[in-house]
Amino acid sequence: MRDIGSAVPGWSPPPWPDAPVLEGRYTRLERLSLDHAADLFAANSADDRIWDWLFYEPFQTLEDYRDWVSDRAGAPDAVYYAIRAEDGRWSGVASLMRINPTAGSIEIGDINISKRLQRSRAATEALTLMIRWAFKAGYRRLEWKCNALNLPSRRAAERLGLSYEGTFRQAMVIKGHNRDTAWYAAIDGEWPALAVAYDAWLDAANFDAAGQQISSLSGQTGPVLVARDPALLPST
Repeated sequence: MRDIGSAVPGWSPPPWPDAPVLEGRYTRLERLSLDHAADLFAANSADDRIWDWLFYEPFQTLEDYRDWVSDRAGAPDAVYYAIRAEDGRWSGVASLMRINPTAGSIEIGDINISKRLQRSRAATEALTLMIRWAFKAGYRRLEWKCNALNLPSRRAAERLGLSYEGTFRQAMVIKGHNRDTAWYAAIDGEWPALAVAYDAWLDAANFDAAGQQISSLSGQTGPVLVARDPALLPST
């Protein structure tokens, strides 16, 4: 018999994301609602640079932002979460999107991590909680896509142990500019090793009294990668 791909015995589609809360050691994620809008609007107003890579422009008023939250909270094709910083304020948003239970694939996207939350263990834990939910729910493939010029997002994907799968040229036109899209993913066979890496990095013993990491997450997840992003390799 010709090889038509490995069999997937007992396969059944996983559920649509339904968790109202994802709780970690350093952060809490709640389904996005108007209760989060004031904190998030204030956090977003603190940094103009975050808007470069988002699909939408900065919000001029809290009411404008509340309208966006209402729209996204009711989106039929994605599940949005508000992310709480360690100081208790809501400081970021991320979604589970391009949800395809039939294929067992799901993407983390529309990520807006405010300056208050950037480079924090809460931000990292928030993304690992979403990845953990997806694989524990039975998804086979977790995707991450970003503008190819967005090097911080590319670094974040690789740091989380998501392997580079290529760049789609001229994939979109965003705000009147071309966007090449870089793709990353992890699959369910890689999840057990990623879970160990996440748990080791998030352990309280891995942080000093100031909350600074002792060992890096990339050091834990590096062995899981099946392909590295050439844009992140050291120059020769």
